[in-house]
Amino acid sequence: MLDTGTASSEQGELDEEVDAVVVNEARPLPARRSAAELVATQAAVVGGSFVAGAVVCAVVSRRRSGKAARRRKRSGQSTIAASRSFLVDVHMLQR
Repeated sequence: MLDTGTASSEQGELDEEVDAVVVNEARPLPARRSAAELVATQAAVVGGSFVAGAVVCAVVSRRRSGKAARRRKRSGQSTIAASRSFLVDVHMLQR
């Protein structure tokens, strides 16, 4: 069974006053782009992404080569003959 007293008290809690501006006018949709404009936009995005990826690769490889050179200078005890990478790094040392 519904309790009408509860429903009217809930309705009173939901009523609140909000300051807002009502906009009755609709803006027209922008004109459709031509195929040439879409292709030019896509080419710009692809070119920019390629350049950004190349820069990231260059920075990462440069940083890694610097770390490897520093490691080689520090460890003079044994020389790594071969290296294979599985789930863990396995190094074969020369004796």
